[in-house]
Amino acid sequence: MSKETLYQHVYEQLIPLLKQENPLISKLATIAAILHHKLPGFFWTGFYLLDSNEELWVGPYQGPIACQHLKKHTGVCWHAIMQRQTVIVPNVHEFPGHIACDNRSNSEIAVPLYKKHLIIGVLDIDSRNFSHFDDKDAYWLEKILNLV
Repeated sequence: MSKETLYQHVYEQLIPLLKQENPLISKLATIAAILHHKLPGFFWTGFYLLDSNEELWVGPYQGPIACQHLKKHTGVCWHAIMQRQTVIVPNVHEFPGHIACDNRSNSEIAVPLYKKHLIIGVLDIDSRNFSHFDDKDAYWLEKILNLV
């Protein structure tokens, strides 16, 4: 099954699960679980959320233990927030300021999470495979986050 087809199935599965009345944390937990278990090559899948002090803290995720707090303005997640766009990193070991929560991760994608035009966090996905993520991942992950 192609990547596009997998994402389409995941997207369609998420629509009825992400009901408007559901709490945000429940929606994020559902997205992380489905993406992690339905898409091959996802090693760590989850969210980092901004608190009232503009600090990034781990939210719902699937995979090995995560960094609890991400140093401000450092790493791929902060880069996505500061640039206000999805960031794809083919080799995290070459990314300046990369935060290595788990050295087994080799590539990463970070997608800003918006609520009413304000960034409230970021979807972060790591893979053990180099160059695992591409524009198709960016397109579908952004579309999925628009369901929130």
